[in-house]
Amino acid sequence: MNRAFSRKKDKTWMHAPEALSKHYIPYNAKFLGSTEVEQPKGTEVVRDAVRKLKFARHIKKSEGQKTPKVELQISIYGVKILDPKTKEVQHNCQLHRISFCADDKTDKRIFTFICKDSESNKHLCYVFDSEKCAEEITLTIGQAFDLAYRKFLESGGKDVETRKQIAGLQKRIQELETENTELKNKVQDLENQLRITQVHASPAGSVTPKSPSTDIFDMVPFSPISPQSSTPTRNGTQPPPVPSRSTEIKRDLFGAEPFDPFSCGAGDFPPDIQSRLDEMQRHRWLVYHILIMVFKAFTIEMCMCSCLVSIFMNMYVHMQKLSCNF
Repeated sequence: MNRAFSRKKDKTWMHAPEALSKHYIPYNAKFLGSTEVEQPKGTEVVRDAVRKLKFARHIKKSEGQKTPKVELQISIYGVKILDPKTKEVQHNCQLHRISFCADDKTDKRIFTFICKDSESNKHLCYVFDSEKCAEEITLTIGQAFDLAYRKFLESGGKDVETRKQIAGLQKRIQELETENTELKNKVQDLENQLRITQVHASPAGSVTPKSPSTDIFDMVPFSPISPQSSTPTRNGTQPPPVPSRSTEIKRDLFGAEPFDPFSCGAGDFPPDIQSRLDEMQRHRWLVYHILIMVFKAFTIEMCMCSCLVSIFMNMYVHMQKLSCNF
């Protein structure tokens, strides 16, 4: 292993400074993985991490798993590890958290860097495999460090502190959003439990009113003979008793009395409606008598037809007998 960069004034870098300060330099590589290390820097620390991740990758390869490909975006703000197809950010390693970067001189395809995790504050070693660009990627990260350090000296450290504050605020916002989501889920669970408790159980000493039984249409059946509670009126007098009805009245499947406007009294409707009901009553009786007359005529006609048929049958039998005699 070898340190990839050093801050020398006469150092000649391969990229234009604007490419790293205003944009980023992309690279494609295979991601062997990351593992926790005890020290933030050191050749032996990186070598042990590479050996460990290579062994784990060989086991996964024997099981048929391929090494995932990633895209690296290097700038003065850090190193982003993205999915090359969906461009989804898998890891965002800020530059001020990277403490060591090196490429393997024995295996020129391997390069690695150590970054302090922002959530766990643990040092993680990221290991990559690139057939042609391992040393170039290491030098690009070194150039990003050099440009970031110069910008830090020019701004007096204010730019780095501002980025740190922004990163801390973003982390706090994510924590608050996660906490808010968990609280919403807990409130929803408590509401569901409260509904279940109200439905299946009632507190001791209280009487839960029974809901009336419903019919097949989820409607409460109407019962006109339900008992009326004798509640005194405001002046203290008892209300007049409700006249009782006969219990022999037939009821429909909803538990209510069948409504017949023709059997209601004349004083139950206004005069115009009552006149129309009377007219409808007369029409009903007229249609009823007409239907009876038609039925009688039809019955008589059927009887005559049956008599004619029997006469014709007798004549046919008689003619057959005469033909046999001749």
